[in-house]
Amino acid sequence: MRTGAMRVVLLGMLWVTGAASAAPDAATLQAIEATAHDYMDGQLEGDVARVTRALHPDLAKRNVVANPNETLGLGRMSSDELIRYTREGALKTPRDQWQRSITVLAVDEDIATVRLESPWFIDHLQLGRFDGRWVIVNALWHRKKRG
Repeated sequence: MRTGAMRVVLLGMLWVTGAASAAPDAATLQAIEATAHDYMDGQLEGDVARVTRALHPDLAKRNVVANPNETLGLGRMSSDELIRYTREGALKTPRDQWQRSITVLAVDEDIATVRLESPWFIDHLQLGRFDGRWVIVNALWHRKKRG
């Protein structure tokens, strides 16, 4: 392999890392997954504390929207708005209907990328580790087509 070339390591998921990076340890993966579960499961439970714990206060949650009045339209949601929707029970769902998957796509030091899929949405999350705690900084999502 050439110096500086990318390498791919398969560990139950696909890791694409730079030559100097190592695959994350199990504790790091568990912490990232726990944050993603707090984000998704907290919404499904209507548990404001779990959702709040998962989010950076300056969260940027975005989705691509078709808007004739805006070029490259983006829907925007803050952490406060997501917490309010959770409090209102916008996604509250009986546990037997929970179908979601979380895939950690990449971890590089104090940043990570996660793909989360539920029956309603697909989210691509970017997390940062602050004082040992993983929180969601950015989320780009889209609503899944139904029926």
